[in-house]
Amino acid sequence: MTGILKRPIVTEKITAMQEKRQYAFEVTTEANKIEIAQAIEKKFKVTVLGVRTIVMKGKRKSQLTRRGRFEGRTNKWKKAVVTLKEGDKIDYFENV
Repeated sequence: MTGILKRPIVTEKITAMQEKRQYAFEVTTEANKIEIAQAIEKKFKVTVLGVRTIVMKGKRKSQLTRRGRFEGRTNKWKKAVVTLKEGDKIDYFENV
């Protein structure tokens, strides 16, 4: 179960979702919803009501150089949005 959570995602949209007790994390692509919920409950000592996951496709990148054009992709990654029980809260910077 160690190493499932990579980092919290802190964006303007996710910050607005925190009023509804929803938080987002980047997780390993092999993790399932049950493992994600257990990892968050263990690390932050909260009760998870639901987990939604999405696999984000890697973006296409290209670079023009004197030798020509190089194209590639960034890696795909998995995002998990968790909903917490009423009264529970996650402070990202307290439990680092």
